[in-house]
Amino acid sequence: MLPDMDGKDICRMLKSDPHTRTIPILMLTAKAEEIDRVVGFELGADDYVTKPFSPRELVLRVKAILKKREVDQEEAKVIQMGDLLIDLDRHQVSVSGKSVQLTSIEFKLLVQLSQRRGWVQTREHLLNQVWGYTYEGYARTVDTHIRRLREKLGPLGNMIETIRGVGYRFQEEKG
Repeated sequence: MLPDMDGKDICRMLKSDPHTRTIPILMLTAKAEEIDRVVGFELGADDYVTKPFSPRELVLRVKAILKKREVDQEEAKVIQMGDLLIDLDRHQVSVSGKSVQLTSIEFKLLVQLSQRRGWVQTREHLLNQVWGYTYEGYARTVDTHIRRLREKLGPLGNMIETIRGVGYRFQEEKG
């Protein structure tokens, strides 16, 4: 019932595109029949809310969807973002289908950054998470490993952004 395109068509389009299929979808609609809800879920909607609705309930439903997505990503054995594929079980990384050889530290660093896409992580945080609390090095070690990781990822290396004076952030997927 949208002006230019039906919501079901938008949902179908988003879920069929590899770049947007992981975007959570909540359908907010006046169509309250069971068949409408069933079709919405079959097309890939994560939730379905009918009008009239409570804004408080809507916020809670959105939070639930986002929380479930976080849990799903933490449990994911494969992380894929565009042409970058990280297989956690096999300890393998590929860019555009070509294998990339990473050291153990580079792999852990890539996983840490990619699992927290969009979040800025300080050098100290990365040292604690990747090297462990017992590491006696200094924060600039992270810079060296980030530089090497970017080189090995080639054109996708720019997905790791430097936040001057703070740390690093892995770009969020663009939808």
